[in-house]
Amino acid sequence: MGLVAAAETGPLEFARAFGYGIGGAESNVAIGAARLGAPVTWIGRVGSDATGDMIERRLRAEGVRTVVVRDPGFTGLMVKHRRFGSTLSVDYHRAGSAGSRLSPDDLPAGCVETAGVLHVTGITPALSRSAHDAVFHAVERARAAGVPVSVDVNYRRKLWSPDEARPVLRRLVALADAVFAGVEEARLVLGPDGAGTAAELVGPLSELGPAQAVIKDGARGCTARIDGTGYRLAALPVTAVDPVGAGDAFVAGYLAELLAGECAEQRLRTAIAAGAYAVSVPGDCEGLPRRTELAALTGAEDVVR
Repeated sequence: MGLVAAAETGPLEFARAFGYGIGGAESNVAIGAARLGAPVTWIGRVGSDATGDMIERRLRAEGVRTVVVRDPGFTGLMVKHRRFGSTLSVDYHRAGSAGSRLSPDDLPAGCVETAGVLHVTGITPALSRSAHDAVFHAVERARAAGVPVSVDVNYRRKLWSPDEARPVLRRLVALADAVFAGVEEARLVLGPDGAGTAAELVGPLSELGPAQAVIKDGARGCTARIDGTGYRLAALPVTAVDPVGAGDAFVAGYLAELLAGECAEQRLRTAIAAGAYAVSVPGDCEGLPRRTELAALTGAEDVVR
């Protein structure tokens, strides 16, 4: 999506300065993993407009291989502003957009079958029936080819209701090898069984199918159950400037290390560090770190000469 962000805090109608860039969970993960050295392919549909041009150029500039279908419709848009304090409001303009017309036919032969990991989110199935079918078609192809499937629940209440989302997200999680969710997202997927803390939710979430279940818990870090072993890592202390995209950075860090063959604890440590970088900079993907920056976070100085 295109991303319009108001520069000042206050009612959107009085904002006079705006930034314009790209957003979207899948794009954020693609850029984040590519910056950490993973080979990444992004598959999607964008409009035949300036925003679509910008998205394709930005992804390619980040080293992401793009399989782009150009649609005669418009590219989706996200509008972000702070009404007061640190509270962010995000509005989506996606109904009828190019991305909402994603379909199973948009996935080229062999693109899924040759992947190291297929990553999808719970956002895409909410956009339309054809987008829903495209996600599950990709997942089925991956499973048939023995390609691990990664799912970030990424529930968006402005796109669909909990009752609409729960059965779809639950089915998606059950087909996954790795699942990422926030605490409330885990409760949503688990339904009546979804009470408790992150530590109490991660086991039942894993029991739905994924051998790797990770609950992203913001400033409290993360809780995971990976191949039967439990993990709990604290967040790194940073000044949060913009929380949007932190979860995507976390997933990018985890998947990059998974593809690199790193152990579970290292995957989580990199994920935590990537999330810390992301929240420290305005924008969805601007603050995503590169390998050379990860180690510098815990010992950062005020001035680096």
